[in-house]
Amino acid sequence: MTQAEFSRPLYEKYDVAGPRYTSYPTAPHFSDAYDAGDHAMAARNSNGDPLPRPLSLYAHIPFCHSLCYYCACTKIITRHTEKAEIYLHYLLREIEMQGALFDKDRKLRQLHLGGGTPTYLDDQQLWRLMQGIQQAFSLATSEDREFSVEIDPRTVGNETMAILGDLGFNRMSLGVQDFDPLVQSAINRTQPAAQVLQVIEQGRAAGMSSLSLDLIYGLPYQSVDSFNRTLEQVLAIRPDRLSIYNYAHLPQRVKAQRMIARHTLPAPAEKLAILEHSFNRLTEAGYLAIGMDHFALPDSNLARAMMDGTLQRNFQGYSTHGDCDLIGTGMSAISMIDNHYSQNAAWLRGYYRALDAGQLPVVRGHQSDFDDILRRTVIEQLMCRTWLDFDDIERRFEIKFQRYFARELLALAPLEDDCLLLRGPRGIRIRPLGRLLLRNIAMVFDRYLHQQPAPVLYSRTV
Repeated sequence: MTQAEFSRPLYEKYDVAGPRYTSYPTAPHFSDAYDAGDHAMAARNSNGDPLPRPLSLYAHIPFCHSLCYYCACTKIITRHTEKAEIYLHYLLREIEMQGALFDKDRKLRQLHLGGGTPTYLDDQQLWRLMQGIQQAFSLATSEDREFSVEIDPRTVGNETMAILGDLGFNRMSLGVQDFDPLVQSAINRTQPAAQVLQVIEQGRAAGMSSLSLDLIYGLPYQSVDSFNRTLEQVLAIRPDRLSIYNYAHLPQRVKAQRMIARHTLPAPAEKLAILEHSFNRLTEAGYLAIGMDHFALPDSNLARAMMDGTLQRNFQGYSTHGDCDLIGTGMSAISMIDNHYSQNAAWLRGYYRALDAGQLPVVRGHQSDFDDILRRTVIEQLMCRTWLDFDDIERRFEIKFQRYFARELLALAPLEDDCLLLRGPRGIRIRPLGRLLLRNIAMVFDRYLHQQPAPVLYSRTV
């Protein structure tokens, strides 16, 4: 497989706002008319499939001890740790209710604790959470299962990583963002490199064989030189997965970002230079670009999935377990069961109120129709592979691709002229220059982008 290519002029041209396509349609288009009853029916109906899908569980832990100024995630900043105990009580209740919807022969193959800060929970609370999950679901024991947890190195106790390993977690994800002390101070996330390295070493000793690190470019006081020093430290760690996210400065929407002075942000040209340099450093070090902002070593399961065509995309980003039904638990979490999306209440009071009433806390969602499923399949293949086979789509959906998507194929012409893709009579192939601009290509097939009554504040594609 040919490596992706970087073009600064094309990045400047295609730097627009657009969805990340962790779902289709994306969450802004979910309906408030979809409720817990719809979710429960979708879950029960999924048990009747001739080949019931395995399960993936996401548990959202929203609490953080301190505010990271760049962060746009759903979170609660508090040092009142007793709130986590109350939340855990409700989360375990929801997990029990969700588990009752699914047949016990459906194995839980993937588990992810995200946040917020999952390690806001203390070691005993993490153990209780895992016991509740084991009681509610049948955990897969095969080697291909993936149990991952997001780690904040600042909240890890002496025994935390060993306990997580004992609980079966085999993958850890750490938010580094940047190792530069000046940048860390400006975003209110001070974590010395030595602290991060110690946690990684503890995790690896505990059996967490897969490591993912997150970086962000476009943060205050960053430059090519300063970010290169962070890259050197990251490459010395050699994680098998690496994400480099674009910082979207949206203080009108994300209140915390008002703490970041705009004049401290790198100029657009410098920001793009940081991305270009990062791409070059990582590819020279042997990493493969897994579309958009993800990189992986060639022998990682993520890279293998991309190369053999099994890579998929869901609310956890790029996934090698896209064949699973995804159950989202916790405040604001999103589930994807068969062709249904459902989202929990995004505020604690509503989340607790529903569970006190004996109901799942689903407040909105979407049941996909034929066109949704078709377009989701097309978009996912464009985002996860380097080709789209018209014959495959036509067999699966009994359509004539070039007739059904005549408008979209015409709209691809300018992208083809810019060498992002190659259209043929039987398919579309993503060219090396298009591999980092997959969102722009996928947006052509998004019906909702052209129908929404009011603009949605998406992040920039670059």
